Amino acid sequence: MKVSEAMQARRTIRNFLDTPVPDATLRDLLTAAARAPSGGNVQPWRIYVVNGDAMVRFREHVQARTDRETPEYAVYPAGLKEPYRSSRFKCGEDMYALLGIPREDKPARFAHLARNYDLFGAPAAIFCFIDRIMGPPQWSDCGMFLQSFMLLAQEAGLDTCPQEAWASKPETVASFVGAPEELMLFCGVAIGHANPEAPVNTLVTDREPLETWATFIR
Repeated sequence: MKVSEAMQARRTIRNFLDTPVPDATLRDLLTAAARAPSGGNVQPWRIYVVNGDAMVRFREHVQARTDRETPEYAVYPAGLKEPYRSSRFKCGEDMYALLGIPREDKPARFAHLARNYDLFGAPAAIFCFIDRIMGPPQWSDCGMFLQSFMLLAQEAGLDTCPQEAWASKPETVASFVGAPEELMLFCGVAIGHANPEAPVNTLVTDREPLETWATFIR
């Protein structure tokens, strides 16, 4: 598979089969993804893998945690302006349309959002942490690592769902994986095989036209 093909094929999957993912496959993908660029070769990503029996225990751990936690960061800025606000709104509406959940059915929408914390049924996941001393450039490095990982997973026949939603449950994740206090949870990535019968997995989000965000200086 070419990189261009992986880019076109990758989707954010929100309904997974329970087909197992071998640890060896995850090791290979993580090792390859570590070739992602990072400023000064700092390599700020710190990855914890949850798979197999550990996933069963993790789900039990998540369900047992009922205390409200302080999010690590705001996933979206307050007062999101245009055109960003409309892009986010349309993504949500398109997704709920595929799920058959109308706007007025708030309980059903919240129930779907809660599936984030079940990793949408995925059999494996990685959680990306970063040292709290790091700044925006190193966060960018983590993004490049995660994109590399997801494209490599696509090449290997695996599907993924990057989940910033886990930033709202940092204590839950850190206490399970044993991450030290100096590490901050960035996100999780659910990993597995997409359920081909789930309509939500057919969602293809729009992209703004090139002229909206690219300026060619002559």
